[in-house]
Amino acid sequence: MAPLIGRRLRKGAATTAVAAAAMAALTASQAPGFANSDHGDRNREQRAGEAPAPDDTPIDGGSSYHTDLPPLVTPDKPGSSVDLPGLGNSTKPEAGIPASVLAAYKKAEAALRESNPGCNLPWQLLAAIGKVESGQARGGNVDANGTTVSPILGPVLNGDGFALIKDTDGGAYDGDSTHDRAVGPMQFIPSTWASWGRDGNGDGEKDPNNIYDAALAAGSYLCAGGRDLSVKADLDSAILGYNHSQEYLNTVLSWFEYYKRGTHEVPDGTGVLPSGDKSSGGSGDKDKDTGKGSGAGKDTGNGGEHDAHTLPKPDGDSESSTPTPPADGDDGTPGSQTPAPKPPTTTPPTTPSGTSKLTTVGAQRLSAVAGTNFAQSPQVKAVDAAGKPVAGAKVRYEILGETDARFLGLVTSATVLTGSDGTATAPKLLAGEKAGAFTVRATAVGREAAPVEFAATVTARPVPQADALARIGDKKLTAQTGGSFADALTVTATNKGKATADVPVTATMITSAEQPEANDKGPYFLDAAGKPVRTLTGLKTNASGQLTLPKILTDDQAGTFLLRLTTEGGAVLDVELTVTQAPAS
Repeated sequence: MAPLIGRRLRKGAATTAVAAAAMAALTASQAPGFANSDHGDRNREQRAGEAPAPDDTPIDGGSSYHTDLPPLVTPDKPGSSVDLPGLGNSTKPEAGIPASVLAAYKKAEAALRESNPGCNLPWQLLAAIGKVESGQARGGNVDANGTTVSPILGPVLNGDGFALIKDTDGGAYDGDSTHDRAVGPMQFIPSTWASWGRDGNGDGEKDPNNIYDAALAAGSYLCAGGRDLSVKADLDSAILGYNHSQEYLNTVLSWFEYYKRGTHEVPDGTGVLPSGDKSSGGSGDKDKDTGKGSGAGKDTGNGGEHDAHTLPKPDGDSESSTPTPPADGDDGTPGSQTPAPKPPTTTPPTTPSGTSKLTTVGAQRLSAVAGTNFAQSPQVKAVDAAGKPVAGAKVRYEILGETDARFLGLVTSATVLTGSDGTATAPKLLAGEKAGAFTVRATAVGREAAPVEFAATVTARPVPQADALARIGDKKLTAQTGGSFADALTVTATNKGKATADVPVTATMITSAEQPEANDKGPYFLDAAGKPVRTLTGLKTNASGQLTLPKILTDDQAGTFLLRLTTEGGAVLDVELTVTQAPAS
């Protein structure tokens, strides 16, 4: 088997150097989505490691993580492809992902593709985080429902080498009623799980110890804030939101690229455990070598059995060696006895190739009624300089303007790929409640093609009308002074004989049918502030076309009074209210 590029690394210069070497090798192999990735908006382009860490508490509380890196095989020559596994190749154990764990990652990707297509979450990213956080649920040590057989708990977050997070769950998830600990295969701290917990397997429970629930929750968190994970800056920001660490970012990205080159399914419980994590049982604590400066042995800075990081020799020798520490005054390159391979120098093209033009397909003006979906989604076609369609090109759709319209998933931007015919269709466009005009812009990501804009309009929802109002029941409505009517008043609104929902109804206490002026005495309602009013607006019929009026109260005036109900469609209904004098106390 190929030598491991890293064992249980500590956070520090050694980790950064090795992670950088792995990333360089992966980049040199032109791993998809890395060396040739389109970064979207150029103002957001950043190299790995330059994205700032978010200010909020990380999803795992900043607790420990496994820092093993993917294996590399000795290349035939400097700059040649790293040995990354092929599908179904059981001789590549690091590429094997336990069946339930793999299914959970793919299920989460499918769910978010439906609910948040603009996020473009790949399941391999969840696999990379799951590998670093828990070694794929300790090698897939889960039951038939995907719940870990034994708890997977991070270190106590008591401020001693980690964040200080006092207990937020009463020990319900982590068994600690004093401080929080990261929990489960995706290592959520309880306070974060309270906000982001999801039911990924449909059993009605949200359990951070269940890989299906945890994977969907992690994916939802990574997609938060309108992130598009096909954009490098958003990808880095999402990973750093999981753990505020440069080394964490580098480690996750290295596994992400590794898994994108091929994986295979292995039975639950047979996955490769991280270095130093040889048991899937026990207390459930993550490896005590935290990767955060603790570790099993003292880190002297001179290297040791657990600190040596084997790099492939550029001459094809399959033996591994430990880099010699740099001499004083040099540029930081390992000693001359065993020079580290350098990634090949490549010159990126100065002019983007492929897409040179975007053209609209179908209508360029779109309209919908408030609260409904647009019948058509914006669609463009990408063509090259010769006018031929370009397949697999990224097109970013953005909603611009003062509107509450959103794409499916309630996002304002989404990146999609063109099909074999060069067309890219935006996700379904949902009209909000706000009427007005806005713009949908389509941009070829990373290309010089001019953007295409679609004019969209949301028209106000028509006011439902009723031509008749009828009372349900005929019981006489009576009450005593200083009290209220015990029986509720319910009416039905119809239009051309059909019950009509959402019909606005106005209720007014009037002096008489002949002179329907607002009465200033007698029965009354209470408004939202609890003040007496004799006219109520904003009432609407329900889905069945019915409306039950709020409680009607009485003052000290006895007599017969009239309540008039009206609709915009012209319906009028007068209801008689009788108030008798209450007996003297």
